[in-house]
Amino acid sequence: MKSPSAALLDAGAVALSSLCLLHCLALPLLAAALPLFGTWAEAEWVHLLFVTIALPLTGYALWRAERRHPLPVLAWAAAGVGLGLLLAGALSLPSHDWETPMTVTGSLLLAATHLWNARHRHPG
Repeated sequence: MKSPSAALLDAGAVALSSLCLLHCLALPLLAAALPLFGTWAEAEWVHLLFVTIALPLTGYALWRAERRHPLPVLAWAAAGVGLGLLLAGALSLPSHDWETPMTVTGSLLLAATHLWNARHRHPG
């Protein structure tokens, strides 16, 4: 039986990754029609907010999962690379041109890691 709080953590992490993807992919399209959304889409604080939420949420969710059953190195690597890409995108490293591709890739890696964890959770 899955722990409700563990399932909620993974679901929350997937939802955050989805929100990040929506922000990166949909808002620039809406920005052409709605300048208000364009201002929000370009706000640097939004990217830092996503990273600030994603880091502890991912860390706690995977740490809890690790306590119940060892996670494969690939899961930790995917989460680490995903978080690293989110942070690099938020800081526009190496350049602003890479911000969206790195953020989208990082979000997908984090979502995939949390989905994998949710599907492979073993009973305690």
